[in-house]
Amino acid sequence: MSGVIPRMRLITVKMPELYVEGIDELVRIGRYSSRSEVIRVAIRDLLKKELWVKEASEI
Repeated sequence: MSGVIPRMRLITVKMPELYVEGIDELVRIGRYSSRSEVIRVAIRDLLKKELWVKEASEI
């Protein structure tokens, strides 16, 4: 996917206030540039662990 910017879709997610506070802290300290980036990274890592790695090992 080098040089290709994936199309983004807007979704709405409800989550506990504690999660939002943690996400905001990561943005505040400069670890991530936005809430969206934090959530994208977390979901990517979950999919790698739970889905994509499992699929690759089944080939």
